[in-house]
Amino acid sequence: MNTEEQILQGCLAGDRQAQRTLYERFKNQMFVQCLRYADSREEAEDILHEGFVKVFRDLHQYSGQGPLGAWIRKVMVNTALQQLRKNQRLIPTTQIEHVPDTGDDDPVIQAFEGNNARELIRLLQSLPAGYRTVLNLYVLEGYSHKEIAEQLQINVSTSKSQLLRAKEMLRKKLEKTLNT
Repeated sequence: MNTEEQILQGCLAGDRQAQRTLYERFKNQMFVQCLRYADSREEAEDILHEGFVKVFRDLHQYSGQGPLGAWIRKVMVNTALQQLRKNQRLIPTTQIEHVPDTGDDDPVIQAFEGNNARELIRLLQSLPAGYRTVLNLYVLEGYSHKEIAEQLQINVSTSKSQLLRAKEMLRKKLEKTLNT
């Protein structure tokens, strides 16, 4: 049972070995995904396990359009957002009317393209949940501010202001880390 299609069919048939194979194939990648939204390793583990429960429960909804890993990733992001909403940690901040676009040469965005993922995750986890969530969704997941606003039930300007503040806070943390 090696191909993704075989694993998928096995999972849909309720084959425990296929489910284990699917979990093993995607758990590390999805755990890193969960870490980016969580405050701690333990919370990330909870999100991961809850996410995989949903994956196995809803696998019949996977249409086969696009890679299975992308569908699982979306389930994990939605699970993380539900967890944040449940814990009421997605609190909108004050809106800003005009938010300048810092572009692709922004050092915060460039830091995510670097190679010290462990340190970046630690820094991300130190951000307030609302900032961290908007930053993840915009920078790493590629959502638009309109999509983020719909997902989090906030205004577009709130999404923009949270991203701006998240970048500024992360920039200061990165500078502090680089200087020590």
